[in-house]
Amino acid sequence: MTTLNIGILAHVDAGKTSLTERLLFDAGATDRLGGVDTGDTQTDTGRIERERGITVRTAVASFRAGPVQVNLIDTPGHTDFVAEVERALAVLDGAVLVLSAVEGVQPHTRMLMRVLRQMRLPVLLFVNKIDRGAAAPGRVFEEIRHRLTDRALALDSVTDAGSARARVRAHDPDDPGHAARTAEFLAEHDDALLAAVVEDRPLPGPAALRATLRSQVLRGLAHPVLSGSAITGEGVPELTSALTDLLPAHPGPDLVGGDCHGTAREDAAEEPRGTVFAIERSPTGEKTGYLRLYEGALRARDRVRFERADPADGAPHEGRLTRLEVVGSEGERDRPLTAGGIGRIRGLPGLRVGDRIGRPTPAPPLARPALESVVRPVRPEDANRLHSALAALSDQDPLIRLRTVPGEGLSVLLHGEVQKEVVAATLSEDFRVEAVFAPSDVVHTERPCGSGTAVEPVDLAREIGGPVTVGLRVEPGEDGCGVVFRRETELGALLPAYDRAVEDAVRGALGQGLHGWPVTDCVVTLVRSGYVAPLTEAAHFRHLVPMVTLRALERAGSRVFAPVHAFELSVPATELSAVLSLLGGHGARVRETEAEGDTWRVTGEVGAGEAHTVGAALAGATRGEGAWVSRPAGDRPVRGRPPRRNRTDGNPLDPDAYLVHLNNAGRAGTGG
Repeated sequence: MTTLNIGILAHVDAGKTSLTERLLFDAGATDRLGGVDTGDTQTDTGRIERERGITVRTAVASFRAGPVQVNLIDTPGHTDFVAEVERALAVLDGAVLVLSAVEGVQPHTRMLMRVLRQMRLPVLLFVNKIDRGAAAPGRVFEEIRHRLTDRALALDSVTDAGSARARVRAHDPDDPGHAARTAEFLAEHDDALLAAVVEDRPLPGPAALRATLRSQVLRGLAHPVLSGSAITGEGVPELTSALTDLLPAHPGPDLVGGDCHGTAREDAAEEPRGTVFAIERSPTGEKTGYLRLYEGALRARDRVRFERADPADGAPHEGRLTRLEVVGSEGERDRPLTAGGIGRIRGLPGLRVGDRIGRPTPAPPLARPALESVVRPVRPEDANRLHSALAALSDQDPLIRLRTVPGEGLSVLLHGEVQKEVVAATLSEDFRVEAVFAPSDVVHTERPCGSGTAVEPVDLAREIGGPVTVGLRVEPGEDGCGVVFRRETELGALLPAYDRAVEDAVRGALGQGLHGWPVTDCVVTLVRSGYVAPLTEAAHFRHLVPMVTLRALERAGSRVFAPVHAFELSVPATELSAVLSLLGGHGARVRETEAEGDTWRVTGEVGAGEAHTVGAALAGATRGEGAWVSRPAGDRPVRGRPPRRNRTDGNPLDPDAYLVHLNNAGRAGTGG
């Protein structure tokens, strides 16, 4: 039995959850067909999801198709949950991108396709809703070719589109005309096939052409397009066949000899390696983690050690798996989780999304939330319950970054206003805590401009730190590197406990830079260290290091950056001028405008704090005919005087107070 982990992605309302339900039902994995409108789907199990008809959390379900077990990972469709989608994509073998045969290629569809191609995932496209009025699968296929990928290959045709009689007819592989079209398509990336086409030699048979197509799909050189209806089931068997035939059961490194179907094997000699990509909580608060295993094997009762995805989130933790259930093996006791599979694990109260077993799996950095909101309980006596509830939610999404704002409340990071509404509803429904969210503020970041070094020696550090010496250099790092900590001191110069205290304190101090914002993309190097035994304690380093870190950062200088969203919108030609004026009024930078029939496509970037406002205003400016989508896309330097964060978050270092202290004392330190 091979295992295939597939993600189903789509623009909102394209029908991805309905397609998931149909695949499960047709394969016999469920005995009834759930529906979004009736609120009884298998993957949208939360009350909020069922009431709103949207997916807000990644869910996993499985079915069997011949010798292949297919694990379906249903992901959110709304852009506010982009981090949830990116975490799921990192554990997939391939993806199905769903489009509506009525609406066609929408802005969010384009963004999803770009992300899938950047992650080099094999992709199948499924044109859904061919039975709906105004469905035009032929038009949508042309949109796919022009707006998504020029390597789209239709595997079927549709008759009676737009009616209940809509039917899908798969192209006959033995038809000479279809074989010639397929060969010509594949020849663009196959020299031997190109020679056969150009020289008019006999073409390879259907099986050979299918193998070539499979190879190009795996390399991202071909994107097969299928059609159907998740509601009626038309075309879904053909999609299932394409899933098991064209997508890989294991990631690329495990493919041998061009065979796309690896076998999940148990190899006791391999150390387990895997990633936790989702967490659920039972009504009693017990955590269930979804673990994708890449190498090795795990069994219930095994003791495991997890590393944090970001060392700043805390130290490694370990524990025993009190329960392990392999997805797709319900009812089979004691089945081990092997490479390629997904397991539900319990018994680890400290588990968080992003935790890893074994050596890390390369993955692009997740889009960081760009908004911050202070949360207060409606009833003051619920303050502790609110903190516990938000801490539980931060386990499911570590990017929330819960922090305390003295005198104001608790602060959380968010991607957008819809996510804020969902968090508020979750607090009320799942935790019985009513909370009020303040208007969102934009979260900026700081980066060092140059290199700066500061050293606090023993004789100067006694009054503020203790009998220790710390020297640190702060300098710019590579884009996206976060905070990198290095050492130039001799190995063993510090006891392990002191060394950990220094690194932890550096990372904690950089949570608020010269202007109060988190410092990122920097390298901090320990250039000098010392202590006086037996007077020294780790606490002395924890107290002194933040001050030295900030002094080094002050010498390096820092610049504040504001987060931006890349946007794409489609508007009627008659409304283009008004929309461009609207964008300019909100500081957006337009990069490209392109005519597409009687509409215009506009792309560019806008400040993260303005993205929701612009999207909401667009509906009025275009009388509801405009389509807008935005996605986190990095940041840009702030011009003029940089904004300051209002309050610190309980970090022992207050930037303003310490800089005043240093300047008044005339204490410049040494070194550098």
